[in-house]
Amino acid sequence: MDIDLPDVLAEVSAAFARYEAALVSNDTAVLGELFRNDPRTLRYGMGENLYGYDEIQAFRGARSPVGLMRRTERTVITSYGRDTAVASTLFYRDSAPGRVGRQMQTWVRFAEGWRIVAASVSMIDEPKEVSKDNA
Repeated sequence: MDIDLPDVLAEVSAAFARYEAALVSNDTAVLGELFRNDPRTLRYGMGENLYGYDEIQAFRGARSPVGLMRRTERTVITSYGRDTAVASTLFYRDSAPGRVGRQMQTWVRFAEGWRIVAASVSMIDEPKEVSKDNA
């Protein structure tokens, strides 16, 4: 299996960037497009477990558009073959000082393009950096 084919990484990176832009601007149409419209698609969120596209869409439609801005760091996208990839990122919000969010998405290429089939979002206290002397 080919891992991290440059053209596949470029495609998924562009889809991920499109997702991020839609997320912080609350563009629910694009967010809906990027999740696979399937009852098996799931999203585990900060306070919700969403099973199926319809539950994800209902959540997006009811969510407040306030306070969605964030910055991402340490984004890692890894592709497996030509049709599957995992995107992982840390994110920070000014409204949550001392906390770090974690997001993972599984992307699959379908006839209609790259779609998220599974996602998980969580937030924890910012870990103390472990120095090499203490490792």
